[in-house]
Amino acid sequence: MKTTILVADDDPDIREVIHVYLRNEGYRVFEAADGAEALRIAGEESVQLVILDVMMPVLDGIRACLQIRKTSHVPIIMLSAKEEEIDKITGLSTGADDYVAKPFSPLELLARVKAQLRRQSYGAADAEAETVLRVQDLTIDLARHEVTVLGRPVALTPLEFAILELLASHRGQVFHADQIYEKVWKERAGYSDNTVMVHIRNIREKLEQNPREPRYIKTVWGVGYKVEP
Repeated sequence: MKTTILVADDDPDIREVIHVYLRNEGYRVFEAADGAEALRIAGEESVQLVILDVMMPVLDGIRACLQIRKTSHVPIIMLSAKEEEIDKITGLSTGADDYVAKPFSPLELLARVKAQLRRQSYGAADAEAETVLRVQDLTIDLARHEVTVLGRPVALTPLEFAILELLASHRGQVFHADQIYEKVWKERAGYSDNTVMVHIRNIREKLEQNPREPRYIKTVWGVGYKVEP
């Protein structure tokens, strides 16, 4: 069965270019001209990845991403003409897995798509290990892809789960942000940004009673992140 990708952008020319590149790689593609149409398609079809433009009529990409995240962990790549760092952080904070600034190279976007789908397949293979990791009162069930704190279920995105699994599987080891990016995203970091930092912050907000004083994921200033042994 072909992998299905949803492309939502109010510019028909951009949708067409993305569609052609994805179709040539063998993907099945649905198009949406706004966020509301994207939500409808995502609810009716089995979609393995979503590409969302931030600025769209009726319902913008940020709100569409928030709605999708209520019911699905499908990888989401945000597109935006905005290049300010705060805009990227906002996009990732809504639950998006990656962010591509316009204008972009279709080949770069295609590489990002493949990286997200590859990471998903690795995650499925890892789940067969049926390992349960415990960090104080935090439980990470790899087989079920579930996280609980004091028995309370915590909903993490696939990337958030992968970061937490990496750190918890190597307790005491410090990982630089670039190392985390390369191991979780399955591609070379190649550039400096706050992608990993934003995801770590999101994880802390979901797990911690006081995210400013984290108990699980510790920051080693100037070096990286770790889970205490």
